[in-house]
Amino acid sequence: MNRDDRRQAYWRRTLRLTAVLLAVWFAVTFGSSWFAIELNRIDFIGPLGYYMGAQGALIIYVVLIWYYARRMNALDDEYGAAEDDE
Repeated sequence: MNRDDRRQAYWRRTLRLTAVLLAVWFAVTFGSSWFAIELNRIDFIGPLGYYMGAQGALIIYVVLIWYYARRMNALDDEYGAAEDDE
């Protein structure tokens, strides 16, 4: 695999990861508000719709950031794009 092919494969995988995580973000952000009335019928430490809007979505965002950083470090190592530690 030459350098240009590796670069294209790296960016393809990076864009795919970003698209998937953005889809999850969109589903959590708009899904919790769109289905808030239905989610409020589920009781989990109070109404689930309120919990997802107040705290649950923030927890999911932090998990998404953690997963993105971890996965990008693995991709950087795999394709030789990792930053050198000084």
